[in-house]
Amino acid sequence: MFEGLSDRLDRSFKILKGHGRITEINIAESVKEIRKALIEADVSYKIAKEFTARIKEEALGQDVLTAIKPGELMVKIVHDELAKLMGGDQVDINLVSSPSVILIAGLQGSGKTTFSAKLASYLKSKKGKQPLLVAGDVYRPAAINQLKVLGEQVSIEVYTEEENKSPVQIAKNAVKHARENGKNIVIVDTAGRLAVDEEMMKEISAIKGAINPDEILFVVDAMTGQDAVNTAKAFNDLLDFDGVVLTKLDGDTRGGAALTIKSVVNKPIKFVGIGEKMDALDLFHPNRMADRILGMGDIVTLVEKAQEQFDEEEARKLQKKIAKNQFNFNDFLKQIRQIKKMGNVKDLMGMIPGMGKALKDVDIDDDAFKGIEAIIYSMTPEERENPKVLNGSRRKRIARGAGTNIQEVNRLIKQFAETSKMMKMMTTGGGKNMMRMMQGGQGRRR
Repeated sequence: MFEGLSDRLDRSFKILKGHGRITEINIAESVKEIRKALIEADVSYKIAKEFTARIKEEALGQDVLTAIKPGELMVKIVHDELAKLMGGDQVDINLVSSPSVILIAGLQGSGKTTFSAKLASYLKSKKGKQPLLVAGDVYRPAAINQLKVLGEQVSIEVYTEEENKSPVQIAKNAVKHARENGKNIVIVDTAGRLAVDEEMMKEISAIKGAINPDEILFVVDAMTGQDAVNTAKAFNDLLDFDGVVLTKLDGDTRGGAALTIKSVVNKPIKFVGIGEKMDALDLFHPNRMADRILGMGDIVTLVEKAQEQFDEEEARKLQKKIAKNQFNFNDFLKQIRQIKKMGNVKDLMGMIPGMGKALKDVDIDDDAFKGIEAIIYSMTPEERENPKVLNGSRRKRIARGAGTNIQEVNRLIKQFAETSKMMKMMTTGGGKNMMRMMQGGQGRRR
């Protein structure tokens, strides 16, 4: 995500290395490189120029403290300006009515249908809502079937009228159906075109007038760069939408759309799509995105993802097992499953400060745990429950069953033993306080 932009910005900061303070002369080259980095990331020249002018003004207006180097100060200034450029504060979705009606708009191929299902899943699992998905695209072949399949995946009802060719009437009927069937969210997926055209705009405007949505979200493919910004402006002029959704942000995106769409349409980015899975949807936090662009990681999002998978009762049971030296391979498997639910392994590691650059050229497979799981699944229930019985002959049999060699089995068992020791240390003595903190707060006094 934004690797090219991150690298170029990093080079611009290094220009100030060795200077004792910021001056108009030594900052000029750095600012020039920042502007070049933004333009190469598909930011318009006008916005890039305004952005760097603000950075220069801010930098020259500050005295560099003796404890802070000029390059470090520049990173801080650029970080704050990037966050402002992308909106400043995180803005949530507007859900005030019952049912709350959300209209999804955008060009064909932007990912509207997939996002609609992801949003429904998010509102159901994170907000406790009862969504209804509405198949309002009556033109694209298989659009209705696609939404049905996605709806099944997330166990959410999909409203369709396959013989009806009026998207306006379908949307109105869907809202009525939601009221009558206890649904408190209606998400209307609409048709897109390959480009903005008059017919498309009339239709989406008519749907808006018919259902009076609480929220209109414009979905845009982040990989289309500045074209996405221009399209967003055309839609906003007609619909006055409430927020932007950037899809495919995990792809080879230069970042221009994410950086500049807010300043062009003055509407916040509310969600970002970061993968194909139905849970690969994140709220957009400008500050956190600025952190990631500048290689600072995103530890807050990482913690939030971990907390989503955290079960306090299970953690308490696990802590007792560790303390009694009863941690086994079944417990180990559970931990792996929780990590996998958090998302793409490389993305997760990239959220750790300093890891993004280190992992840039490292290929980490989504199935990074596959070999470990295969070894554990090749064990008998007794072996998983009691790793101490794993003698030489058992290890050979496990290696054959997992399609690997005995060295890999030995390595895993050794790592497991070391991990168990370290976890036991964490649950005894001073480590208990840290465990309580990781479980949220000071822990419960008994």
